Amino acid sequence: MSYSLSRLSLWMIIAALPLCWLRALPDTAAIQLLLGLTALLLLTRQRWLREAALVLLLFIWAVIPAKTLLQQTAFLSGTPVEAVVGVEQLQPQSQRVKIRIESVAEKRLFPPVYALIAIPGTQTFCPGQHWRMKLRLRPVHARLNEGGFDAQRFALAVSTPLTGRALTWQIVDSRCGWREKVMQKSRDYFAALPWHSVILALTFGERSELSSETKALLRETGTAHLMAISGMHIGLAASVGWLIARIFQPCFRASWIEYRFPLFSGIALALIYCWLSGGSPPALRAIVALLSWSLLRLKGRNCSGWQVWRLCIGAILFFDPLSILSDSLWLSAVAVAGLLLWYQWFPLSGRFIGKKRWLPLQLLHLQTGLFLLLMPLQIFIFHGVSVSALLANLWAVPLVTLLTVPLILGAVLSLPVASLSQLLWWAADRSLALVFYPLRQLPDGWLTVSQQALWLSPVCLLLLFAWRFHWWRSSPFTLASLCLALLCWRLHVRQPEWRMDMLDIGHGLAVVISQRGNAVVYDTGNRWAGGDAASSQIIPWLRWQGISVQHIILSHGHLDHIGGLESLQQAFPAAKIHSDLGVSGHLPCYQGQNWRWQTLNFQVLWPERPQKEHGNNQSCVIRVTDGKWRVLLTGDIETPAELQLVRRYGEALRAEVLQVPHHGSGTSSSPPLLRRVAARAALASAARYSAWKLPAERIITRYLKNNYAWYDTAVEGQISVEFSKDNWRVLSLRAQIMPRWYHQWFGVTRYSS
Repeated sequence: MSYSLSRLSLWMIIAALPLCWLRALPDTAAIQLLLGLTALLLLTRQRWLREAALVLLLFIWAVIPAKTLLQQTAFLSGTPVEAVVGVEQLQPQSQRVKIRIESVAEKRLFPPVYALIAIPGTQTFCPGQHWRMKLRLRPVHARLNEGGFDAQRFALAVSTPLTGRALTWQIVDSRCGWREKVMQKSRDYFAALPWHSVILALTFGERSELSSETKALLRETGTAHLMAISGMHIGLAASVGWLIARIFQPCFRASWIEYRFPLFSGIALALIYCWLSGGSPPALRAIVALLSWSLLRLKGRNCSGWQVWRLCIGAILFFDPLSILSDSLWLSAVAVAGLLLWYQWFPLSGRFIGKKRWLPLQLLHLQTGLFLLLMPLQIFIFHGVSVSALLANLWAVPLVTLLTVPLILGAVLSLPVASLSQLLWWAADRSLALVFYPLRQLPDGWLTVSQQALWLSPVCLLLLFAWRFHWWRSSPFTLASLCLALLCWRLHVRQPEWRMDMLDIGHGLAVVISQRGNAVVYDTGNRWAGGDAASSQIIPWLRWQGISVQHIILSHGHLDHIGGLESLQQAFPAAKIHSDLGVSGHLPCYQGQNWRWQTLNFQVLWPERPQKEHGNNQSCVIRVTDGKWRVLLTGDIETPAELQLVRRYGEALRAEVLQVPHHGSGTSSSPPLLRRVAARAALASAARYSAWKLPAERIITRYLKNNYAWYDTAVEGQISVEFSKDNWRVLSLRAQIMPRWYHQWFGVTRYSS
């Protein structure tokens, strides 16, 4: 039985989709069972059963690379390994090198695995070199919070599941790659130009030198996609190659003039551009799509736009099933599908097509379609949308695609002619100045959207299609019922009376007590060079939840508890700050301080009086209660302070939920405290790769022996406790909120050497 490529591609897409939401990958026995079922279905005569068998077979094909990657991750992260690696990319800002692990213990590793390692010592590396290294690797383990960047999913999507360091290193081949040589030669020409960092990003895909101001501008205007070499850039390179071939074709003999020469020229220039970009995943996916389309052209197949779209996406997923986890693939696929849909169902009037004077209107029509149809996906991925993106892209996209990128390609191809290359680099720089000047004049356009408003996106799309197909005339009551159903569904989502969320911020502490869209934040996490926990984790979470901060409590003065205070104050300047740090403007936080917030009572139990020192045992201990359920927040108190609390309060320390003192350190969580509190759940904020090996294993055992249910952010990710009138429950991101196979704990166990 024969099947069309378009149909097979659709099945490939369907077969790969479960990788996005599977809780766990099927084990070997399950795969064998699926293979047996596939064989039985193929023996049947019903066509739909045979098609189901092919979908199952393609699903197994998609699962195998995921299982292989996890097996390689576990193998490479167990103990130090001797490996031959190739240098792929330097990341000077983070002082890391991306390497390709090609062989381990003289055995070829297929497919190769990528890892990010710290630059060892003062050693100099360049892409293209090969080294023999002894590596200590560990699996990527992301901080997982709702509304945050899913670094673990991203790492698996780009087959870079490992980080670590080199213990020893020895050069095997010191020669730098040709791409590095071309890059250095090009930089000699454009390094002094004002927009050199953007040129570097557009030419070689190296965005590490983009300033924070430029990144913020691109984000605010919705033009960041222009700086990432992807399908649009590769397609443009192919078009330039085709055009160059067509220009020179009249010089050839008549028998040489045919459609294949321009086609191959376009493919060649696209491959060169992909190579210049370092073979980034979006560029490689674009090459697969281009080759698929070119194959159709060479075969003389006449396919519709939707058939070509299915074939390209199916081919990408067939060769790289894990790319289904990539946000960039989703954005590209939905953008192309959206354009097909837009021009099919919302075409521009015929009198505006084919006439140059209506080109601005045609561009506006195109950008409007992209803006409207991509908006729901952008909100879901980025938790916001740029309202100035329509105008910004209307200006920037034509200039970058039709002027800047062709100039850059010309500059690279003319590198042997120094004067011409320098002129073209200068022209590319001036074109970028022309692009960015109007963008800087636009007002801040980024609009943050919470998950409560996410449902508005499908309503807007529903109204758009209702207008296009005149449903408001033909079926007004059906349309109104659909909108009302969406509204009622959102209004009847059951909400807890109040909740407590311990965010996964690595080493540090950040607890959010929230009710009715407002919150009290207990500690603000750590700070490091170039960032802090508040800007990277806490604030995105608060924005996504639609929560405003009214109070900030600082338990004590250690950096891992106050590091994000400045960022949190900037985001919520009206928030009141409670601490025992003696800072002007801070409300006191010592024994005897009580206040009521919403329906909750906050009672400070410790320290006894204002302290001159601000160490662990001076942590501000607070009991939060609604009159029935109680939460005890303990900061970093250690055994001496714990024993004094027990002597002073005794049975009054009882609570349902206990924040584990000092991240589960062996100097805290004394047995008397655990017995007096007698909570049912213990929540610890900890990092998987803690330098102090926290939480201590004996402390976890102590809690379990005292009948506590143990939760920690290293294992669970974000931990949420929801309180209602009659009961309460604990939810963790990895186990209940967003259980996915790519969110799980990979590789060695916590206490493994």
